[in-house]
Amino acid sequence: MKNYRLYLIRHGVTQGNLDGIYMGSGTDQPLCAEGVRRLQELAARFAYPHAETVFSSPMRRAVESVEILFPQAKDKIILADLRESAFGEFEGRKITELTQDPHFAAWMDPKRHYTPEGGEPAAEFHLRCAKVLMGMFEYLMRRGVDEAACVTHGGVMMSMLAQCAMPRRAPEQWMADSGCGYVLQCSPEQWMRDGIVEATGIIPFGYLE
Repeated sequence: MKNYRLYLIRHGVTQGNLDGIYMGSGTDQPLCAEGVRRLQELAARFAYPHAETVFSSPMRRAVESVEILFPQAKDKIILADLRESAFGEFEGRKITELTQDPHFAAWMDPKRHYTPEGGEPAAEFHLRCAKVLMGMFEYLMRRGVDEAACVTHGGVMMSMLAQCAMPRRAPEQWMADSGCGYVLQCSPEQWMRDGIVEATGIIPFGYLE
């Protein structure tokens, strides 16, 4: 049984991340100097795969992370569906402020099905995350590409993996540090029959050792 591999990685740090700002697809910040430094240190200290095909969110923080972690990649593919969720009324506000907002509390409670004004409905976000994950594996299978990397956002990764990955875990248990992520594999049989992938390791290699 042939397995295809996807290295799923969270982008580097922005100034908004350091400042505790809630940033979705409505905030397109570049990496800050600290974010660049951290990625360079990770790449120097640990091993990233030599992937020649790399998928990326269109957000600057993801595209710039690709250039640092996978400068040798020949095929860099921007996928709009890898963008972070649109946070609407919460966009650009500090986490410390949002914890006092009753609308934010409603959004954090999945039972209330609250959509922030100007934001992306949760059901639509999760649907596109699952679809784009399986779509990347379909691309690899159709093109005969054994492995690829993907640089995207923490929320996107948690949604993808909570829905589609084995072992089964809650979304928060799939949280990854900046510049880090997971080795995923999927066979054509798993893709067609079950729509699932397997998480088999951590990226960069040796990060948790």
